[in-house]
Amino acid sequence: MRKWLGMLGVLILLIGGCSEKDAVKVNDDVSKDNPSGDLAPLSEKTKVVIAEDGSASGAGFYIANEKGYFDDYNIEVEFVSFANSDDMLPALASGEVDIAGGISSAAFFNAIAQGIDVKIIADKGHNAKDRSYFTFVIGADKQDEIKDYSDLKGKRVAVSGEHGVDDYIYQLMLEHAGLAKDEVEFVLMPDFGTMLAAIENGSIDAALNIEPLITQGVSQGIHARFGDATDFAPEAQIAMVLGAPQFMNDEQDVSLRFMAAYLKGVRDYNDAFIKGEDKDEIIDIMTKYTALKDPAVWENVFVTGLNPDGKMFIGDIRDQYEMYKKNGAIRGQFKFDEAIDTSITEKAVEIIGEYEK
Repeated sequence: MRKWLGMLGVLILLIGGCSEKDAVKVNDDVSKDNPSGDLAPLSEKTKVVIAEDGSASGAGFYIANEKGYFDDYNIEVEFVSFANSDDMLPALASGEVDIAGGISSAAFFNAIAQGIDVKIIADKGHNAKDRSYFTFVIGADKQDEIKDYSDLKGKRVAVSGEHGVDDYIYQLMLEHAGLAKDEVEFVLMPDFGTMLAAIENGSIDAALNIEPLITQGVSQGIHARFGDATDFAPEAQIAMVLGAPQFMNDEQDVSLRFMAAYLKGVRDYNDAFIKGEDKDEIIDIMTKYTALKDPAVWENVFVTGLNPDGKMFIGDIRDQYEMYKKNGAIRGQFKFDEAIDTSITEKAVEIIGEYEK
């Protein structure tokens, strides 16, 4: 019944949601005597469906689930996976899925511009300064030859996709290095694991790779970290939390509590990996939900940056869109004021307080 009624909400838009906090109209009765210590639990147990593939950037969901933050609000979460975003986005727009993660790409912007109605609501992944989890590596045998970004001139560099955040970061690197596109050989290599073998056998010189493969490749002597992506892309928004329109608009009692629980999970993640608090407990949770099962590797990897207040680099999302548009990959007009709606996230932070760094 909740999903059926929610379908009507697909037609409703929160215009200018990024700043209009008064658009959030919910039962926000707060008491320290509530199980959560803040918002009262929902009167009936409510299921929230999350599209999540076990990526490390889903840490806030996993931790909130394991530590009972969703339970405190009488929310039950169900994790589902999709083969690709082509299937996931329509399911999100129709209300089959309530929450999902999205990666910036021309295809993502085009889907929304052409009528797939989803809301971009919070941070789900960015590079932390000088500890990028998504950055360049070079062959271990190339370290004397490639010492600066400009030394990539004439080299073969693997990137996992075109017209997406990978391509965006690659192009920012070229600009930072003062190199033209035709001065570096772009090698399209969709599988990050294949990049390890390609560097090892010498068929490429460098790659834009991701953790934990970066740490694994370093430990095996295959490649070496090369600078840090924050050298030239200090505020790259890599992934975002997405919300179904009816979940965000018509079910705000649920979505507000969901976001409060999610942010509590993200804060525990930051406490663990930045402050070193209860790190073993959080690593145990991450090994349970992600493909990285070795706790020792979690001690060494550069982890996904997750903002404990859910804040995104919205200006960078716009910059990515403009680059894809400039490169001819955008079809239709993406309406930022309609698609980006952080009002629920901001309301949740008002209730649970800002994160103490």
